[in-house]
Amino acid sequence: MKVGVLVTDFSWPVPADRIAGLLIGLARQADEAGFDSLWTMDHFFQIRISGQPPESPMLEAYATLATMAAHTQRIRLGTAVTSVAYRHPGVLLKTVTTLDVLTGGRMILGVGAGAPWNTLPAGVEPRNVEMYGLGIPFPPLAERFERLEELLQIAHQMWRGDERPYEGKHYQLLRPLNSPNTIQRPHPPIMIGGSGEQKTLRLVARYADACNLFDMPGTGFADDLRHKLAVLRRHCDAISRDYDEIEKSAATMLDLTDTGSMNRFVEHLGELAALGIRHVLVSPRQRPWDEASLAAVAGVLDEIHALGGGD
Repeated sequence: MKVGVLVTDFSWPVPADRIAGLLIGLARQADEAGFDSLWTMDHFFQIRISGQPPESPMLEAYATLATMAAHTQRIRLGTAVTSVAYRHPGVLLKTVTTLDVLTGGRMILGVGAGAPWNTLPAGVEPRNVEMYGLGIPFPPLAERFERLEELLQIAHQMWRGDERPYEGKHYQLLRPLNSPNTIQRPHPPIMIGGSGEQKTLRLVARYADACNLFDMPGTGFADDLRHKLAVLRRHCDAISRDYDEIEKSAATMLDLTDTGSMNRFVEHLGELAALGIRHVLVSPRQRPWDEASLAAVAGVLDEIHALGGGD
């Protein structure tokens, strides 16, 4: 099983001019300790799942990845995940391609449809949500899925070097030139985040190299992983896609509130491995990573890497 460090919380109790040093130190520590991947969310305001208010510090995702990439050597990098509404596909793919070139081929494209709702949840003020607070156009969910499929089509076209015009319902690219193209061939891995059974997992089967499901009880994001993987298998069977080609990943949380928590964490990851999960993206529960918490997980990396199991 692979282990990714998911950096979602930047609320270290330090002035802004010390955030870079902390972030770079954690990236280097993760790289040197043998973690497999390094991720950040793609949000502009902090989100409720973190337990922090919207005013909590939040760094832009791709600038953050570039900073961490510059101070690491081998660890892979990506967002978990970029909402299709936040960036035009041509710009997003140029950004990911650039980072792939500059990192020697270490980028993963993490994408999704964005928030799984059309109207704000009860009790949430528009001014505290990034798309309204910053005035980002945010189409209805059905349209975002249409745009997501077009983004995935454009990604495959640009990364194979096909410069013919792309004519979609929502995006038209006269010449999707991508020079230089990616180091990774045929393209960087594509990971789609989300667990919707009719659209998201169908898009995973058709276009992606990895899925990212939810394993965060108590946050409103906790999937029945066995069921979701069975749905993904059915979508793969429907188009004769090899289910085993797709890496199954899950975002999970680590609770370090007592001395037995690490043993329970490893046991839980063993349960996920038995279901077929092969990559976990880990964040601490309602706190930012620090040197001690990262070292605690590094101490059991060999055990986690040895985990396997059936599908």
